[in-house]
Amino acid sequence: MRKYASQQRDAFRENAIHVGVGFVAKEHPHLVEMLSALGPHLGKWDPRHVDLDVSLQDRGGKEQRVTLRTILPGQPPLVAVAANPDINRALSEAKRELIRQLEQQKSAREPMNNRRLRRATIRHPGGSASPDGAGTAT
Repeated sequence: MRKYASQQRDAFRENAIHVGVGFVAKEHPHLVEMLSALGPHLGKWDPRHVDLDVSLQDRGGKEQRVTLRTILPGQPPLVAVAANPDINRALSEAKRELIRQLEQQKSAREPMNNRRLRRATIRHPGGSASPDGAGTAT
């Protein structure tokens, strides 16, 4: 199990993270290392189908702005933005914002927040319980 998790993490690092505008090539390993913490949150999807674009605007300015754009199969695109004079802090804040968005998206799909999924219960696995007793044999 540990070997599979390591392989999946490496696949995520190699395939999913795309360094965009504002970063130089020598920063790529550092960015991949910082964003590898997103692996467990994105582990549900095949790493080959996950796109995570990282870009930096206003490099060297007062508020350097890091943008994380994430495209997941079957989901709307997620965009997390953070501004901070320190690039590493801005990257960490954007990462936390993306994790928050992923968790919010996940909770919206859970049965507690989805009436259609909530209808299936242990007693009535096929769907909603019928109050008129239509499911009983005569």
